[in-house]
Amino acid sequence: MTQPDFDRIVASSRRTDPHSIRTRVEALEKLLERLFVVPGINQPVGLDAILSLIPGVGTVSAAALGSYIIWEARNLGLPKWKMARMSLNTGFDMLLGAIPFVGAVPDFFFRSNSRNLGIIRRHLDKHHPRNDFPS
Repeated sequence: MTQPDFDRIVASSRRTDPHSIRTRVEALEKLLERLFVVPGINQPVGLDAILSLIPGVGTVSAAALGSYIIWEARNLGLPKWKMARMSLNTGFDMLLGAIPFVGAVPDFFFRSNSRNLGIIRRHLDKHHPRNDFPS
């Protein structure tokens, strides 16, 4: 993340318009799921998988960070069934991550935060198209 990107995210941190929420959620998803690419296997890894290596505390911390995405979805007014689906994604990821040491492996294949971002993006694209956002 470059300095201008970081400044843009910080500037939008207190705003509740759809564009600001989208910016924050996309940045958090990138941090949790695609922080860097592992050389050799060309697989993106984020804080979610790294935290899963810490038994107990890491899994709960990753789920708490993922829950922030759900909270932002609530601020956007997503329907309850979409919020429930997002909660199930995060809960399932937490259950998989609760398996000591092996729990980090499913984080490579089941990316709950990316799935939840997809739900939010589809909602925003339908109800708040990008061309409505200021540049």
